Amino acid sequence: MSLIKSRKRVADHGEVFTPEWLVDAMLDLVKDEAERIDSRVLEPACGSGNFLVRVLQRKLASVEMKFGKSAFERRHFALLGLMCTYGIELLADNIAECRANMLETLADYLRIDESDDLYRAASYVLSQNLVHGDALTMKAHDGRPITFAEWGYLGRGKFQRRDFRLDVLTGASAFSAEDSLFSRLGKHEVFTPTKTYPPMTIRDLAAQLGPEPKEVA
Repeated sequence: MSLIKSRKRVADHGEVFTPEWLVDAMLDLVKDEAERIDSRVLEPACGSGNFLVRVLQRKLASVEMKFGKSAFERRHFALLGLMCTYGIELLADNIAECRANMLETLADYLRIDESDDLYRAASYVLSQNLVHGDALTMKAHDGRPITFAEWGYLGRGKFQRRDFRLDVLTGASAFSAEDSLFSRLGKHEVFTPTKTYPPMTIRDLAAQLGPEPKEVA
């Protein structure tokens, strides 16, 4: 794979893709986290997914090792691994490629296609987790603040979703620093979701490609 798409894109956006060998070397430095199924990984300039695809592949290897003998758990924990990968990308064609590459990686592992609810659920998750926007301004391409979904697996085929604004999360990390004026704030005061949704199954998530889910008070 070429490390650049065009000299103009390099000049205009500093776009240079990281080679696979270097991606793996960097992920090896945080091997335990990169391979933990529910570790949350954010790539703020994700391009077409060089880092995120390799992270997902490592998570799926962990899924296979732990849940490979149970088709039900294998499917749900594979989706959880996908749910825990996040990206922001400035260029529209790159974010589209990243979503497609991530979906293909999951689909190849589970041997599923568009007819499977899990395929559609994964597509919806990627539309929420991989954002077309600017990590520096923390705004999406439409000017709205970037919001990420925090996904959790409740067991028995049910997932929980809560939404958080990126600018609030990054600001909260500074507030909680030692010796900060805000260091005594409880996490419940800082990490307040902007939305909370009812538990959802894979079929429910697949249906979200249509209407938005209803907010829970």
